[in-house]
Amino acid sequence: MKMLQPVRIAAVAATMFLAAAAVARAADTVTADDAARFLAGMAPSPDSPLTPLTKDPAWQRHARFFDAAFAQLEQRQLSKIRSWAEINLAAPRPTMFYMFSGPDFLYADAFYSKATSYVLSALEPVGSVPDLMRLPRGGIGSTLYNVERSLGSVLSFSFFITKLMKFDLHAGQISGTLPILYVFLARSGKTIRDVSLIALDDKGAAYFANENAGPNATRGVRILFAGSDGQERTLYYFSTDLSNSGVRSAGFLKFCGTLAPGNSLLKSASYLLHSGNFTTVRDFLLANSATIIQDDSGIPLGNYDPKKWRFFPFGRYAGPIAEFSGRYQPQYAELFRRSQSMDFGIGYRWRSHESNLLLAVKLPSDDSGRVAAVPSAESPRPATPRRPRRPRPPESIPPRGFPWFWR
Repeated sequence: MKMLQPVRIAAVAATMFLAAAAVARAADTVTADDAARFLAGMAPSPDSPLTPLTKDPAWQRHARFFDAAFAQLEQRQLSKIRSWAEINLAAPRPTMFYMFSGPDFLYADAFYSKATSYVLSALEPVGSVPDLMRLPRGGIGSTLYNVERSLGSVLSFSFFITKLMKFDLHAGQISGTLPILYVFLARSGKTIRDVSLIALDDKGAAYFANENAGPNATRGVRILFAGSDGQERTLYYFSTDLSNSGVRSAGFLKFCGTLAPGNSLLKSASYLLHSGNFTTVRDFLLANSATIIQDDSGIPLGNYDPKKWRFFPFGRYAGPIAEFSGRYQPQYAELFRRSQSMDFGIGYRWRSHESNLLLAVKLPSDDSGRVAAVPSAESPRPATPRRPRRPRPPESIPPRGFPWFWR
């Protein structure tokens, strides 16, 4: 019996050591919300392991830069887009589809702030957020600088220059779209509650990433978050090929169909939906959208059935930029002869006096499938007649400091 006493003491000591180690590991855990705030140049929670890192001069410079950049963006565009949406979107659906989006949650939220499920999709991989506590000495500054560079075009012009974003997000410790989604969620005033890597099988069923979704799984991420109202919302981002061959062999559109009908956003989409290689996703959006907000790089006007849709043009159609000069639409020009004004820029023609925005609203149908009249209370305000203007020929003004190529 005397020999057992030291063993018991050792066992108790070992238990206490393991418990202390567990507490230490918990204290070192960085939550997704704190990581998002740190990358966004916003102070994490006081007890976060990241809080001491905010004393680094590199982080403080980063915070000042983002404070100024997002304040300007809020004043110049986002607040005006939210006001426009409040006036013109009468009955938003719970789901919002944003094809060819990249990680652009910023504009998804600005146009459709009342959605409860956001589905974003593009070719860019999900990537990952680095272990910020394990960055090498001097690594914080370079990591934050790469985030800033990757967001340069979207903060200035409303869209990503994808080739630059790919380079910047592989030049340092971070990669893919997830870090950018984190920044946009934090800067939009959201609180991240949970982040899970997910995958879709070819039938559209969703699995957590460590489960077997099959060899041709579509990879993505699900982020649960809440805004100032406390209501939990879901953001999905999927890395997927939206061409005909890509979507026909994958389960992405089948998954989207389980959330339809929804509202859709299309901007700076490289006029891909004008191509015969993207007819499947184009037809899906036309069949499963209650409203579509787009610039002229979205669905060609000729693909809308005028018996099923009402059109509300805003801004000015100046034609496509020189890179896409073959995508000029005479029908679009005619429609925009009677457009309403708007006070923000969007798309490739990012200057407000050159931007165009089309709100297409699907007309409801009765039980027989015939189109019914739209109640006036649910209709956007009618377009104000304006003096017809001759559309300017397509032209291009390269943004200063950026190479001339677009997604």
